Amino acid sequence: METVYLETTVVSYLVAYPSRDLVVSAHQQITREWWDIAQKQFNLFISEAVLEEIGRGDPIAVARRQEIVQKLPVLELNKDVRELVRSYEKNLGLPKQATTDIVHIAFAVAYEVDYLLTWNCSHIANGEVIRRLLQLNQGLKRATPLILTPEELLEPIPGGNI
Repeated sequence: METVYLETTVVSYLVAYPSRDLVVSAHQQITREWWDIAQKQFNLFISEAVLEEIGRGDPIAVARRQEIVQKLPVLELNKDVRELVRSYEKNLGLPKQATTDIVHIAFAVAYEVDYLLTWNCSHIANGEVIRRLLQLNQGLKRATPLILTPEELLEPIPGGNI
């Protein structure tokens, strides 16, 4: 079964109260639809970084986020992840405030997952970031996971196994 690293935005959209913003509301609905099929189709993972992020904020929201991921395997921060974070911080050209986003990318690369799923289109699911990451990982002789939104991983491909 293919593997998916769930970045924090996916978990947040999954359990958030419906947004009044039409785009965010659509993303929330797509995320819930994806979740309904994903648990049967993929091996899902989160990381220590996701646990840290979902533990912040409103206590009710925190509890909802923690409950939804409680049975998912948690990838641990290790030396490989740390080294990738340092390399990405130095070479991806992302702003300082994107440090946590870099950590998510490093987890997905270090653990060689098939997909990194996110709604963060500024610093993760961004064509320019992905292009730079592919070039950097090629030089590091590392595989780059497909970086997608739940919408992109929702639709079955004709002849595919989803």
